[in-house]
Amino acid sequence: MTAPPGQTVSPADAVFTVTAPTGAPGPFVFASPHSGTALPEDMRADPALSAARINGATDAMMDQMAAPGPALGAPLIAARLSRAYVDLNRAPDALDPQLIEGLESAAGPQAAAGYGVIHRLTGDGAALYRRRLTLQEAQGRVARMHAPYHAALAQLMRAAQAAHGRAVLIDWHSMPGHAGGAQVVLGDRHGTSCEPALTRRLRGLFEREGLTVALNRPYAGGWSTQTWGRPDEGFQAIQIEISRGLYLDPLTGGPSAGHGRCRALMGRVIAALLDVG
Repeated sequence: MTAPPGQTVSPADAVFTVTAPTGAPGPFVFASPHSGTALPEDMRADPALSAARINGATDAMMDQMAAPGPALGAPLIAARLSRAYVDLNRAPDALDPQLIEGLESAAGPQAAAGYGVIHRLTGDGAALYRRRLTLQEAQGRVARMHAPYHAALAQLMRAAQAAHGRAVLIDWHSMPGHAGGAQVVLGDRHGTSCEPALTRRLRGLFEREGLTVALNRPYAGGWSTQTWGRPDEGFQAIQIEISRGLYLDPLTGGPSAGHGRCRALMGRVIAALLDVG
């Protein structure tokens, strides 16, 4: 598989791409772990499910929304793999015994709900499989897909921290509709994963664009934010959820009339954010 200029495709069946900065890299690293739609043949999901339904929980087009980053000094690591196959923003041991043989209990509430590192359910709650997975099969997926993504993310974060004394992960996501009336949710693990100034800065930038912003509810930040949210060690992380209602047509799943406006807005937010980096 080939990639556009400036991108490198990962091994492990093209799990992700990394777009390097076109100029000098700064302290920010952009990630879009849920924007992929690729479904490997060995998934063997319920054949009655369409690819669109399997990918119903995908953060559609968030890699495109974050695309201005590399031109402004922030490398972008973006999933190609569907989160229905392996969820790159879950702990690698978040396994679901209702789906995976040989387990006694679920590793955490997300796995118990059907959305662990390997999803049991589609975004609308249907069963993804007519079978159970073996533990070997599940662990193999995690080793081939999850581990390389996080090794690459770690390399980007450590390089930024070594060069600038700090590394700041911006983990880009989308959400269905408006969460609690908000169009943007910032997740900083309730003030623990980044310096307060970063959260305030991002909130101000989105509000300046006329968007409503909530903090940590219902999305406080996933596994990547938890892993890299260590300000005392020079690593910061924040998760940003953008309402898909701002840019996606709910009927077609494609760009809505507001898509261009949202991309322009995101470009301005990203430019202002990285200008202070």
